[in-house]
Amino acid sequence: MDVALRVDRRLDELVTSTLRFSNDPAEFDLDLVFRWLSEDAYWAIGRSRPTQDAAVVGSRNYGVFDGESGVQLGYARIITDGATFAWLCDVYVAPDARGRGAGQLLLTGILAELDPLGLKRIGLRTLDAHGLYEKFGFGALDEPETWMAREASS
Repeated sequence: MDVALRVDRRLDELVTSTLRFSNDPAEFDLDLVFRWLSEDAYWAIGRSRPTQDAAVVGSRNYGVFDGESGVQLGYARIITDGATFAWLCDVYVAPDARGRGAGQLLLTGILAELDPLGLKRIGLRTLDAHGLYEKFGFGALDEPETWMAREASS
């Protein structure tokens, strides 16, 4: 589904007829975001509240809201140096909001904020949303053998 957007002066006012994008953390329901991530997101199951709060503070945060009720429907965050690289993470859309364009609006708003920075690369990791990210220019790593990760010890 294509999401028709009206872009106002501020990025926190990307609006569709039924959805609204925001980059204003004051609007976010952080209790709800914590429940989504710690209880339902396969990559963050069991994440502690202090860890989640620290992640929010250290990131650029974004949300999608129902345009009529104001209820938060989605969340994502970006970790970036603002000049060369960004990591897109904790992208979550509430199950009952999936298929309404919330994920597309979330990515549209995020990329509208990041694209002017001229970042060389935006990375992400996904198990099941390749199709969504491909619509926005993401693809498999060209040289995966050049990437490494250090996993936390248990």
